[in-house]
Amino acid sequence: MKNYLELESWPRREHYEFFRKFDEPFFGATVTVDCTRAYTVSKERRYSYFLYYLHKTLLAANAVPAFKYRISGEKVIIHEVIHGSATIGREDGSFGFSLIEFDPDFDHFAKKALVEIERVKKASGLFTRSFDEDNLIHFSALPWVNFTSLSHARNYALADSCPKISFGKMLSDAAGDKSMSMSVHVHHALMDGLHVGEFIDCFQQQMNL
Repeated sequence: MKNYLELESWPRREHYEFFRKFDEPFFGATVTVDCTRAYTVSKERRYSYFLYYLHKTLLAANAVPAFKYRISGEKVIIHEVIHGSATIGREDGSFGFSLIEFDPDFDHFAKKALVEIERVKKASGLFTRSFDEDNLIHFSALPWVNFTSLSHARNYALADSCPKISFGKMLSDAAGDKSMSMSVHVHHALMDGLHVGEFIDCFQQQMNL
């Protein structure tokens, strides 16, 4: 059974009705995150750093209620859990979309994620499985680029309200501290800058654990 947001009593009802009619309802921000602690921990424990910060991303997304909202026709669904659809690169230079299921326990999460990553790497084409739900974060990593802003290809005719989160190249300073850029794009009918700020703060807190 799906849960829906009670629009009549939602303080953002007017905002929702206003922004959902935009040709481009997404807005975004790019910030620099400190990944010194997270990178150190991942290497000490021999974790995949990519999976480690992807897990932190999903922990934060599942902790901020607005990141669980999706537009479905005239209603807003409240999903119980949000998973990740990450782009997975292949040796031939192509990539495919994955479905990496969230689990609050990192070891369980990583075990399932590694199976999915290998499946996508061995497959061909962009869409390697069907996606029946939109309880996803569209996730990508650009480890070759230290970007300061980012835009996404968008099909305005396609109904889409999934947040899009991307990470750039990790940098180290003279003291050995590490950082990387993070871009967060979200549907303005479902959330505002306040909620993006909550997500970024939560993600940084997770990275510092």
